[in-house]
Amino acid sequence: MRSLYKFFLENIREVSELSFLAKPAAAVFTLLILIFLAWLGHYLTRQIILRIVHRIAYKSKTQWDDFMVNRKVFRNLAHLVPAFILYHAADFSYPVIHQELTEMSEATLSMLSKDYYFSLAGFLTKTAQVYFVSIFILVLNSFLNAALDIYNTTTYATHRPIKGYVQLFKILIFSLSGILVISILLERDPTVLLAGLGAMGAVLLLIFKDSILGFVASIQLSGNNMVKIGDWVEMRSRGADGTVIDISLNTVKVQNWDRTISTIPTYSMVSESFINWKGMEESGGRRIKRAVNIDMNSIKLCDTAMLNRLEKFLIIKDYVIEKEKEIREYNKKKNISDEDIVSGRRQTNIGVFRKYLETYLHQHPMVNNDMTFLVRHLHPSEKGLPIEIYVFCKDKAWARYEAIQADIFDHVLAVIPEFDLRVFQEPSGADLRRAFSKT
Repeated sequence: MRSLYKFFLENIREVSELSFLAKPAAAVFTLLILIFLAWLGHYLTRQIILRIVHRIAYKSKTQWDDFMVNRKVFRNLAHLVPAFILYHAADFSYPVIHQELTEMSEATLSMLSKDYYFSLAGFLTKTAQVYFVSIFILVLNSFLNAALDIYNTTTYATHRPIKGYVQLFKILIFSLSGILVISILLERDPTVLLAGLGAMGAVLLLIFKDSILGFVASIQLSGNNMVKIGDWVEMRSRGADGTVIDISLNTVKVQNWDRTISTIPTYSMVSESFINWKGMEESGGRRIKRAVNIDMNSIKLCDTAMLNRLEKFLIIKDYVIEKEKEIREYNKKKNISDEDIVSGRRQTNIGVFRKYLETYLHQHPMVNNDMTFLVRHLHPSEKGLPIEIYVFCKDKAWARYEAIQADIFDHVLAVIPEFDLRVFQEPSGADLRRAFSKT
């Protein structure tokens, strides 16, 4: 390129009208040819070498090279060719001398400056060096993305996501690369700039506060196995209720059930409480915990007519007969007559109903009898006596779970009157109009 520069310089000077433009014109023409050669080198590298690499990658049985191609690792490496061309030809406007410019006399410098640009070579060299740093950043960024994609295909990815660590490493590389670019432009030792950053530590901590908190939080989340991609989490303070789709250095993305995306700061997952439904999904069932309020005015002792009617229900026939036999033997042993309903033992409609619910749920094909199974009374209140069903449904899929739960309580609400019980509910307008019409 130096010979080409001299060729342009000498030939343009031969034209007397253009002799004053010989030096800048030669520099411009040479620079344009240099840029064209750099572009041509990049084009040929990308068209020839990359095609070969891509074909080899797609034909191979392994997946890692496909990820490298998709993340443009080899495409970014092709930039090295124009960078080398620019770097090695950057001194075309600099004379071939063996001593420093500061050691030359003013007359020599004046004579050389008529044919050469001293500063242009330094500018092009710095540009090439910055280009090299940029290529390093591009290639490393692409490689890290490809490595992350490869890791996400393994079984470890769901339990130990590393996206946050990769992002932190990127920040470190970008920061060091920025310092290196500044040192190139200022022609300073990068270690001096790094030493000067100590005074800016407080400012850097403020700038990267979220990243530092996110990094610490991601270590805690991963180390304690608190959450992973695919978990169903609920965080009411952040309006999140859905599946975790991404865990990064600063944020955790949750796709809610209405298909919206909630973005939660990573450190919030450690500093605030949230519910992870992973344990339920990995267990043998999903909890059904719901109560029906019984009007306490409808609770009574079972008389003979009611017992005879309840014995016709196959599901509780054996229980009613055996329980009545047990009660009669007890009362007989205590010399308690049938008319003494206060001193002796008697079956109640609420007790029989509770036993009916236990038997019905034990026989239900979608109730897991190996997990917690309760049909219990809750604390009575002004809204009646709550009878709570606390069991686990075998099917954990949301829609089917809700359908099974609804079927169970449809049946429960419909069968309650058969036990001479009433469901308690607040009086509606229709109830008040009916009451007033009777009066």
